[in-house]
Amino acid sequence: SDKEPVFNCIQRAHQNTLEVYPQWLVFQTLAALVYPLSASVLGAIWVTSRLSYAWGYYTGDPSKRMNGAYGYIGYFGVIFLSISVALQLLGLF
Repeated sequence: SDKEPVFNCIQRAHQNTLEVYPQWLVFQTLAALVYPLSASVLGAIWVTSRLSYAWGYYTGDPSKRMNGAYGYIGYFGVIFLSISVALQLLGLF
C-alpha cells in the first residue's frame, strides 16, 4: 500500500514467518524424535521470538523487528539437533 506503511510492515512480518515455518516444522519434528525436551525449549524460544519480531515490525518501523533476533538460537538449535539425529540414524555418531 502506498498510503499505509504500517499495513506493509504487518503483511511483511506475516509473510516472513510463513516463509520459514515449513522448514522449522521439519527440523522441529526431527529434533523432537530423539531430543524432545531440548526441541521443546528451542521451539518455545523460536515461537516467542516470532512474536517479538512481529510486534516490533507492527510499529511501522522495520528496524524494531530485530527485537526477535534471539529466535536464531531456537532455529539453529533445532537444525543442529536434526543433524545429530540424522548422523545417529546413519550410525556415524
